[in-house]
Amino acid sequence: MIRVNGKRQTWYEGMTLKDLLEDLEDLHHYAVIRINDKHVSRPYFEKTLIPDNSEVFLISLIAGG
Repeated sequence: MIRVNGKRQTWYEGMTLKDLLEDLEDLHHYAVIRINDKHVSRPYFEKTLIPDNSEVFLISLIAGG
């Protein structure tokens, strides 16, 4: 089990950040996702494994002028 933005989410062996977003059916374009204390940028979502019992935070890109 992992937590995503404070909510429990089912975890499975070999789960990547890309898999997580697909499982959540989340269409946002996140620039960065934090796993525990590690920040991962979009180019690495497909390769980054999520360890069991992780705290995951989806960080939306905010821009303005």
